[in-house]
Amino acid sequence: MASTGRELVWQTLRLETPVRAPRQLWYLPWAEIHYPRELRTIQEQYPPDIVSAPGFHREPLPSHGCPTDLGTYIDEFGCEFINIQEGVIGEVKHPQIKDWDRDADTVRFPEEHLTIDRDKINAWCEGKDTFILAGCCPRPFEQLQFLRGSADLYTDLLVQPKALTAFMKRLHAFYCRVLERWAATEVDALTFMDDWGSQASLLISPELWRCVFKPMYRDYIAIAHGAGKAVFMHSDGHILSIFPDLVEMGLDAVNSQLFCMGLEKLTPFAGKITYWGEIDRQHILAEGTPEDARRAVRAIYAHLWKKGGCIAQCEFGPGARPDTVAAVFDAWNTLATG
Repeated sequence: MASTGRELVWQTLRLETPVRAPRQLWYLPWAEIHYPRELRTIQEQYPPDIVSAPGFHREPLPSHGCPTDLGTYIDEFGCEFINIQEGVIGEVKHPQIKDWDRDADTVRFPEEHLTIDRDKINAWCEGKDTFILAGCCPRPFEQLQFLRGSADLYTDLLVQPKALTAFMKRLHAFYCRVLERWAATEVDALTFMDDWGSQASLLISPELWRCVFKPMYRDYIAIAHGAGKAVFMHSDGHILSIFPDLVEMGLDAVNSQLFCMGLEKLTPFAGKITYWGEIDRQHILAEGTPEDARRAVRAIYAHLWKKGGCIAQCEFGPGARPDTVAAVFDAWNTLATG
């Protein structure tokens, strides 16, 4: 009997030699706008093994607009994003917190996230044979940037004014409460994210990251594992310096830019953490050929596959060609797993 998507993912996380790497296609509305037919074909030919559960919130989240539409979008914390390109996410131009002492207490936390309907979520999960991720994704570093502005936040993290420290404790406690609600459902894994890397290094010093943010992530991982769930993290950029920390904390899977960091430099961690994708969005998917994509998959397999430990994840976003995206999944399907 063929393995289900859920079984394939667990086998991959546990290095139990799945018959193939489990797959997951990410796509932005940009792909739906520019390549609707090709996107549907890829989805039909390579159905996902990993999906995300809806929250079925009893109280609707207080966001306004769509984050990928032209114009203004307001997130659930009240941050205003301005978008000038349809199909992708815009940027915050007017941060809410100009002064921590004056403005921190005016930020409203979206308690609506705590109103998930566990019974409806469990009913949605029932009978599915895919691996199911929670429909929430804490992002403390990024949310702080949205609220304060990146440049000012970097300075604040060095100075660490008391009002910032107090606010971060509140934010962390809120995210822990949200994750605890999701950990009580029938999903298979919890998720969190923060984009930590530039093209060449971490955006802050690894020492500062370990002091301020690592304890938060450790708590998120503990909540997941305490409930018998896996835990997945996403982070763009060059984050090689914190890979030992991610392994040490027991993170199950990380979605990161492998080709930005170099596959050979990630090889020491193969078999210790699962690589949740991905294929180079900056060059291979945007500028390469289908054969370039197949070659990239073979390189990932050679460097990082250890009887598992790799998920065939790929993002269909701005600039990507549908034939190149399809080639990624075709290449993973043709690799023998041994």
